[in-house]
Amino acid sequence: MNIDWSAYHPDSHYDELIAAPGEPRAAARPLTDYLASLSNLQLAERQQDAERAIAEMGITFTVYTEGQNIDRAWPFDIIPRIIGETEWRGIEEGLKQRLTALNLFIDDLYNDQRILSDGVVPADIILSSSNYLEACKGTKPPFGVWANICGSDLVRDSDGTVYVLEDNLRVPSGVSYMLENRIITKETFPEIFANSSILSVDDYASQLFDMLTSLCPQNSAEPRVVVLTPGIYNSAYFEHAYLAQRMGVDLVEGGDLTVKDDRVYLRTIDGLERVDVIYRRINDTSLDPQCFDRDSLLGVPGIIRAWRAGNVALANAPGSGVADDKVVYAYVPKIIRYYLDQDPLIPNVPTWLCSDAADRARVLADLENVVVKPANESGGYGMLVGPHSTEEDRQRMAAAVESNPRNYIAQPVLSLSTAPTIIEGQLEPRHLDLRPFILQGQDIWVTPGGLTRVALRRGSLVVNSSQGGGSKDTWIIAEPS
Repeated sequence: MNIDWSAYHPDSHYDELIAAPGEPRAAARPLTDYLASLSNLQLAERQQDAERAIAEMGITFTVYTEGQNIDRAWPFDIIPRIIGETEWRGIEEGLKQRLTALNLFIDDLYNDQRILSDGVVPADIILSSSNYLEACKGTKPPFGVWANICGSDLVRDSDGTVYVLEDNLRVPSGVSYMLENRIITKETFPEIFANSSILSVDDYASQLFDMLTSLCPQNSAEPRVVVLTPGIYNSAYFEHAYLAQRMGVDLVEGGDLTVKDDRVYLRTIDGLERVDVIYRRINDTSLDPQCFDRDSLLGVPGIIRAWRAGNVALANAPGSGVADDKVVYAYVPKIIRYYLDQDPLIPNVPTWLCSDAADRARVLADLENVVVKPANESGGYGMLVGPHSTEEDRQRMAAAVESNPRNYIAQPVLSLSTAPTIIEGQLEPRHLDLRPFILQGQDIWVTPGGLTRVALRRGSLVVNSSQGGGSKDTWIIAEPS
């Protein structure tokens, strides 16, 4: 029996492929028409083929559970998420606007602090942030850009509005899975790729390399770029190795680097070789035991001194995380207006700050109906999704909020958009988000699409792979002129 789209019901949610039962969205029609020519069995077989390919290619992610690091095959659904190019170009401009403003904000915080003295953002919000690093004050990275790689998470509500859910400005991950998803999907649906105008993401590694080399602090014809990883036990190690290989640069650990005369060198069999740019994938406080965590074995003693002296570029720059604190997130619309004199092109999700007494009282009185998030956690850890919580969960969260209100925000529960997903051989709607990647150096560039993450459990709104989520390829479809 072939796939019948009239039997697919997204209910009250905005579905990315199907506007109503039997009515595909315009950009999705070539795909839905093709899928309708397949039986459920044929579709399930293609899903199985994709899963075998993922296992054979060794595409994994690491889950930390009960004190162990467990490698798992990357969870992937072959039905892509589709966005028309016209809508995408508006989203793209909104992302460029947002990162431009955030980089102006970070540069201001570590230098003149005009936005604080003007009272646009409360100084205590910044100075109490665990991501505000005194060691970075007075530093000017190339082009005044601190967050060179950003992964902003987007969600769509039931009325079709796209929101920025959060910004990831420290060490955003997931781009390697975006690239691998595309490779697998091309193999799964070669017929569609031969006959559709799907914008390419294949040049991400070259765009990343060009951006990194533009940061070189000296006029070098061949800047030396390295990727700094915490090592094989890190959950994103696959990505670190993947990007280093795709860019053709060395993948290094802290012990492979040394600092002499405020310059960074790579230890090689031929001796020390100067390093110009470091794409670092370790946390700020692990970077330099002379400056931050003295017990860290992951970083490089003296690297912050070399960076402040302008002898090496670090991407992202230390201290960038001050702008992806979820409390600071609430001020981003004001930040955009302050630095750019523009209204935000993509709205924030309405946000209540638990540090505000009135907001806190409202949140604590309505925990069953809101999402509560800690300011600096990631991966879905430490959050409360009110409608899916127990009384014990809510009591625990209330106590945490009362004891440290600065550390929590709350937001309404959005009715996240869905897309058809293969569940036990059948197509069912599942909630999803989207993480595009934005690169900024001298210029700014946005991936055409990004990593779509999907909550594989029925009704779940948590898309993180560490919490049982999976992913899809994202197609930006060029529309006929």
